[in-house]
Amino acid sequence: MENNLLQTEEYRFMNFFYFEIRNRVMMSLQRASLILFLVLSPFLSRAQNYDLLLKGGRLIDAKNKVDAKMDVAVKDGKISRVAADIPASAAKKVLDVSGLIVAPGLINIHTHVFAGSNPGFSDGQSSQLPDAFAIRSGITTVVDAGTTGWRTFPEFKAKVIDPSITRVLAWINIFETGFSSGSGFEPDMGTVSVQKTAEAIQKYKDYIVGTRVGHYKGKSWLPFERASEAAKIANTPLFVECHMPQYTLQEQLDHMRPGDIITHSFENVSERMTVVDEQGKVRPFVLDAQKRGVLFDVGHGGAGFWFNQAIPAFNQGLWPNSFGTDEHRTSMNSGMKNMLNVMSKYLNIGMSIPEVIARGSWNAAKSIKREDLGNLSEGSVADIAVLSIINGKFGFVDSGQNRIQGDRKLEAELTVRAGRIVWDLNGLAANTYK
Repeated sequence: MENNLLQTEEYRFMNFFYFEIRNRVMMSLQRASLILFLVLSPFLSRAQNYDLLLKGGRLIDAKNKVDAKMDVAVKDGKISRVAADIPASAAKKVLDVSGLIVAPGLINIHTHVFAGSNPGFSDGQSSQLPDAFAIRSGITTVVDAGTTGWRTFPEFKAKVIDPSITRVLAWINIFETGFSSGSGFEPDMGTVSVQKTAEAIQKYKDYIVGTRVGHYKGKSWLPFERASEAAKIANTPLFVECHMPQYTLQEQLDHMRPGDIITHSFENVSERMTVVDEQGKVRPFVLDAQKRGVLFDVGHGGAGFWFNQAIPAFNQGLWPNSFGTDEHRTSMNSGMKNMLNVMSKYLNIGMSIPEVIARGSWNAAKSIKREDLGNLSEGSVADIAVLSIINGKFGFVDSGQNRIQGDRKLEAELTVRAGRIVWDLNGLAANTYK
């Protein structure tokens, strides 16, 4: 019996010893697992964490002063990470964009997109729906140039802005119905209201970026001054679309504040003085306006861009701040073509690739006071343009049917809007057919 008791005590001791060791080992393992988890969690959280990864492209981001080979990861419609080498295993979809430019989604600040069934531009046949042309050119944001006024803007928002994939913003016309076929060049002065215009900007502040004046043949400065006053009240720029033959170019520039934008900057038509004089020199008052902070937009359109203005102006330091195209039904089928064609013209005139990209994205974003756009900062909306530079022999045509020869041309390979691929020229994101 004594032996049995000893055996029982020995058993209890061994059992206690076994469980004590086991418990201590388990606690050690738990601590080690916790430490390992804390160390590896930043990496584990990235496994298959991204929706889209663009690898190996030349990233050009003027806001962040980046021009280097970088990867860009997208999650939930936002730029999630930008780094030199993001593992492919971290993303659900990986696209090899080696040899291509990865840029912020382009911004076209001069378009007419209130398309409809009426003659002319306002809800008219001369305007173009933005999704029909923008995303094919790497453009993720367009700004309508005063096709609507405060009275017609709600209809424009419902018909065009809300259903579009492309982000649509607007310059609001100082005339209440905008640039309609009914108003033309002789709008009713009774439709000019600073209060109503400023109220519309405030009500639709997420969409309206400023006021617009243009297409006016009268001598009164009332439309210009009231458009400027409404812009000042709303703390937005004024967009001057010219076509006002009773005002001289110098008078227009003198009435503009720093940050205001003049478009059709390199026009050469009889109704307006040119920026470059007969001796090929940029007029001093134009350079003075530039120094004061007035911004110059291309505004190519059907008649707004001439090489005999743009090239000498470029050589003398009058560079466009943005590449607004004045996109409409006729201009897109003439010398202008699209925004990438305008950018390619400047590439062949002598502007560097980073400068061209900056003016198509970050500079344009700043000019419309939308610094949330035009960049690839982590946390920003994933609006991305993937562009190729094609080498060859190309002809570029201005508004006077004058042609220059070029050897490089930009083309949109891929457009990403809020994280979604909306244009894929060569099927980079498509499945390989077997």
